[in-house]
Amino acid sequence: MDVLGNLVLVFFAGLVTALATGVGALPFFLVDDVSDRWNVALWGLASGIMVSASVFGLIFEGLSSANGGSLTGVVVGLVVGVALVVASHRIISGAEVSPKRYEEADVRKLVLILGILTVHSFPEGVAIGVSFADLGFEGAPRIAGFAVPLLAVFMTVAISIHNVPEGVAISIPLHSMGVGKWRMVWWSVFSSLPQPIGAVIAYYFVRTARELLPMGFGFAAGAMIYLVASEFIPEALEVGKGLPGGGHRELLSGLAAGVLLMLPLAFI
Repeated sequence: MDVLGNLVLVFFAGLVTALATGVGALPFFLVDDVSDRWNVALWGLASGIMVSASVFGLIFEGLSSANGGSLTGVVVGLVVGVALVVASHRIISGAEVSPKRYEEADVRKLVLILGILTVHSFPEGVAIGVSFADLGFEGAPRIAGFAVPLLAVFMTVAISIHNVPEGVAISIPLHSMGVGKWRMVWWSVFSSLPQPIGAVIAYYFVRTARELLPMGFGFAAGAMIYLVASEFIPEALEVGKGLPGGGHRELLSGLAAGVLLMLPLAFI
């Protein structure tokens, strides 16, 4: 399969994960509100999925000798991934955007908002792109004529599931503003549009410089684990403050479910 075809497939995988964010708005087509209990559980599920996918998938794959694995490369990538997200957050501190501002933004402000959202969603796109590094290599299962690595399938599904509670979090304030249901779907998808772009860039990079593949796996894992620790879990605990036990039971249940869902990654 030619390079362009591979890039299109990787972009499509990233687009699928972005579209999955829109699923978070769909409950509002049926109900007027999503309970805090469910919201906390969904954040826990997303956190469990992302940490497990990072450890069982990205880090394990980075250490695999079949891919020229390197402990040093993975560790360096982990550190760089965390450092880049920390630095990006400091750069945009004070410029954080609320979904409530989406509807009021002009084109110039939307470009700024998309740039800020890139800091949050770009690492997931990188993870998708890196997971497709062995696309087209012999031995991988064939999907639509492409030899697609199982890791890429798992990562695409994992990040798609992870994006659902993000879509819920974006839709809640928009719903309170009386924003139309289909527009909530659009704004949710909009928040993840950097993912297919990040996927293509990361895929092209690791295919061009395969000796840096372990570092690429480490980078994606470090960035996502840091996002879970610094954003997802604090968000879940903030939402669950009014629940019995502060929402810890719902969070831990979601975490456990996410880990179990991704456990097969450790054996592929």
